[in-house]
Amino acid sequence: MPRQDRAVRTRARILEAAAVLIQSSGYSDMSLARVSEDAHVTKGALYFHFPSKESLAVALIEQQHAVVQTDALVILASAADPVTKMVRLCEDLARKLMSDPIVRAGIQLTTDSGTLETPVRKPYEDWINTFAVLATEAVAVGAFTSGTKPETFANLLIPCFTGLQLVSESFSGRQDLPGRIADLWEVLIRASVPTQQVDERLLEAQRILLRTG
Repeated sequence: MPRQDRAVRTRARILEAAAVLIQSSGYSDMSLARVSEDAHVTKGALYFHFPSKESLAVALIEQQHAVVQTDALVILASAADPVTKMVRLCEDLARKLMSDPIVRAGIQLTTDSGTLETPVRKPYEDWINTFAVLATEAVAVGAFTSGTKPETFANLLIPCFTGLQLVSESFSGRQDLPGRIADLWEVLIRASVPTQQVDERLLEAQRILLRTG
């Protein structure tokens, strides 16, 4: 058991070191030798866990997705209505993109997947499916108008979020991301929520995304 625990800690140190390097110098310029040095592990230990640079990148993406999903499952299991859940999911990911090195690096690799031989689709597919289900529930309970198409909504929201976080990274290191996501949700709410509920939904989205109270 101690040996297994040590292996888990070693793997975590390697992932953390790689995440920091990817953010500072990019995936293309990241070397496994530098990862080994920064993680304070031998090259043998690194190659035991990750036989190639790409396998390390794929593991980072998987770890990022797992980290985000852990809190997402808590939000999805809550008693909140489906629209509130969607806003909270966006807020949670935005905050992690501002502060969590693993999430930041994993998302960077996901959006720059052309550098990898392995296609990166699962995180996008999971999020699109999750939001399509929530949008379907929102239509069913009258939180979205009957004319809202859940799959179209989800297929619009996820790429918009992805693009906004990339622009936010360029302009402010993602520090303005909550505000940009709040602007996105204002558009989505005005387009999808019944008129009599719009003002209340806008206030709620502002409160969640901007933490205004």
